Amino acid sequence: MNTGGEGSDLHLALQVVLVLFGWAGLVAVAVCLFRTLWEFLGRGVHAVWRSLGPWQAGRLDPRLTGAVGTEPAELSYWWRQMWADAASAGRDGMRMLWRAFSDPWLDRTVRNLFRGRRPGGRWVRVPLGRFLLATLIAPGTAAGALAGAVLATVLLGWALLVFALLLGGVWLGWAAGVPLLRAVERGWALLRGLRAACPHPGCYAPVPLAVHRCPGCPARHAELRPGRYGALWHVCGCGRRLPATRLTGRGRLSALCPHCEQVLPPAVATTRVVHTPLVGGTSSGKTMLMAAMVEGLHAWAREGHLRVEYATVADRGSHTGVNQQLNRTGWAHATTGGPPRALMLTVARGRRRRLLYLYDPMGESMSEAERVRTQRYLAHTDGIVLVADVLADPAVRSRLGPADSERAERARPSAQGPRTTYERLTGELAALTGRRRRLPVAAVVTKRDVLDQLTSLPVPGDGRIDDWLGDIGLGALVRALGHDFGAARYWAVSAHAATGTGPLESEQRRAAEPVLWLLAASGLRTGPLTGRAGGGTGRVPRPGRRPDTSRKGGYTPV
Repeated sequence: MNTGGEGSDLHLALQVVLVLFGWAGLVAVAVCLFRTLWEFLGRGVHAVWRSLGPWQAGRLDPRLTGAVGTEPAELSYWWRQMWADAASAGRDGMRMLWRAFSDPWLDRTVRNLFRGRRPGGRWVRVPLGRFLLATLIAPGTAAGALAGAVLATVLLGWALLVFALLLGGVWLGWAAGVPLLRAVERGWALLRGLRAACPHPGCYAPVPLAVHRCPGCPARHAELRPGRYGALWHVCGCGRRLPATRLTGRGRLSALCPHCEQVLPPAVATTRVVHTPLVGGTSSGKTMLMAAMVEGLHAWAREGHLRVEYATVADRGSHTGVNQQLNRTGWAHATTGGPPRALMLTVARGRRRRLLYLYDPMGESMSEAERVRTQRYLAHTDGIVLVADVLADPAVRSRLGPADSERAERARPSAQGPRTTYERLTGELAALTGRRRRLPVAAVVTKRDVLDQLTSLPVPGDGRIDDWLGDIGLGALVRALGHDFGAARYWAVSAHAATGTGPLESEQRRAAEPVLWLLAASGLRTGPLTGRAGGGTGRVPRPGRRPDTSRKGGYTPV
């Protein structure tokens, strides 16, 4: 009987324990489903949301790294900060969830229940009530709080995982957009033949990407393109947003050469550059011819055939200074001072526009092959203007009579004839550019006003200048130009009649024809303005684009 009684007591105890566990389980389920799960999940989500801030403008965020390295710009949010924010938000959400589990639930609610107190801490006076709270309510509440915390952690973890996957998709889209934007910019530049180069003496370096100045501070940005600092826009250290592509307006910012840090013309970012050096000996008339060419372009602009502007204020001042000298003395000073700075003009016809670089080097720079080799701007050449002072050629001078020789001396002939200049140039040009056979050359016979007065030589007239050069003994030069260059054409110009006081507009337009012919080789539709006189190949060179590397304007008077 004693054994049976002990078995009954044990069975009864087990039933009581199971009932208590079952009751605790019901309480735990109720507490979990109807309170703690949603409370903990809500607090975690709220913490995640707050951590993604700050949502108030102007508040500091310690997670921001600011400018990195030498570039005075903030890293793009999508480059790295996005992951820092997501990690800190997820960490704060989980921390807040378990903090809510420990306090108030474990440290206050469950502890008070086990002590026979109400969840808020009020003392229960009835002993049976305290017993029931400690045995029937407290265990289930503790288990429900723990289950709610675990389930909330799982749900919040899944939500954060989905959020991370979405962020990864956004990051992949942004990361793919950066090379795509760069490729679009590169392709657009290749299609338009954009090949920027520094115009300043001693530099002449290619400029694949200029240094841009921030309009709001002195900062200089050398990486203003799609990249880790932003795809379409960069944010300067001063807080100003800067366009990072041509599509968003980067060309409107002030640009500097990354090599010599001198200012580049604004049009260099959006307009194809045509590099045109004037090559000739000392006193061959290069400077006066260049002045006549510029005046001729303005003459065509006045008739409405072109739109011409100076690229910078310095270019306007440079040309104005030459004009003042010509007006005072009738002659231009010989070019001095080392490597030349390009005179830059924007020339437009129809919807197309070109940035013209005109180089006027010293005549001495073409006197020796070694000096020619130092003229690094020749590496960018799109076409040559060979300035031919035929009065400097010994074969031509030997045919002049005494009176004509005196006239020739008064015309200040060059110390170097055109054949010698060409021989110094041609070999080094091939080495510098590697494409001499594809370049056009415009051979311009200068000092035509003097040549028309000579009786010992035939008059150039309006016929074929290449035939006339052959008649006076320079046929070898004509044959060499035709053989060594892709296209050649000839003009005879009186720069003296096109500049100074009382210039002839017809002679100005004639002086501009060689430049217009070379511009036509770049795709600008100026071929119809070059006329038919002069001789040579008689055709406009086929437009071409070099693999490496808008309608705006209006005539501006001098």
